[in-house]
Amino acid sequence: MTGTVPALEQREFRALVELVRSESGIHLADSKRALVVSRLMRRLRERQLDSFAEYIRLVGSGGDREERIRMIDCICTNETQFFRHPRHFEWLEQRFGGDPLAQPPRPRLRVWSAACSTGEEAYSLAMCLGASAWSARGTRNGGAPAVDILATDLSTSALETAERAVYAIARARDIPSRHVKAFMLRGTGPSEGLMKAGPEIRALVRFQRWNLNDERTVPGAPFDVIFCRNVLIYFDAPTRARVAGRLVNQLTPGGHLFLGAAEGLGVHFEGARAVAPSVYMRVSKREKTALEKVTSHDS
Repeated sequence: MTGTVPALEQREFRALVELVRSESGIHLADSKRALVVSRLMRRLRERQLDSFAEYIRLVGSGGDREERIRMIDCICTNETQFFRHPRHFEWLEQRFGGDPLAQPPRPRLRVWSAACSTGEEAYSLAMCLGASAWSARGTRNGGAPAVDILATDLSTSALETAERAVYAIARARDIPSRHVKAFMLRGTGPSEGLMKAGPEIRALVRFQRWNLNDERTVPGAPFDVIFCRNVLIYFDAPTRARVAGRLVNQLTPGGHLFLGAAEGLGVHFEGARAVAPSVYMRVSKREKTALEKVTSHDS
């Protein structure tokens, strides 16, 4: 391959847009053309290809499946941080921070961190819920922790980072100090400047590659809590509606879906209603029927 950057023709860009959309649901606007070039150049170099046309033939229908996965890894925007949008975690602690033995019987709190990126959100959930009596209940009863967090993402490279659970110590500024002290391990020697999620919270999280456009039910459903924040904005409107509907359907009745601030579903959406900013609760069949009657009457 030469040292020059090959041109990405419009027809080639459209072909890549369709490949990315069919593989991940991510919608790439025309304004993302330069971004696609910059992010895929490394793949062309590693595969010793001289043009995007060659790359498209490689990853196209019936082509190299592993390379398509790497292509999506390059395209995905893995922007995240610990305790991002802290009000959501404060809401969770208020809702589930009490003694679970004083609440209605429930064997385990099931949580899904969808599009977990490099793991910060999943470990934030583990710290938030693990610090409460929910995880202590398992120990108190001589059993497993009472919180089970499934963390999924489409990016294999992001998941590898999440499973290592090692981060720059500077990221600790986003974590409440009480959680840093209780759950994060500070590196020494060759690991100076790094920190690692402690075994107590790592034990609460399991990671898995999952495509939000997959129509199957995610393993472990239904969930009491689903976090899927700042993801739907990357989909076009029809895909956004389908994915949001599937998320709601994988909640327990009364379960809660947390979205990004710019991803509001409206007050009512396919059996869910808003209970706090960007927080939606799946309603019971009876309440859903009542809401549908009200909506029908108002129209």
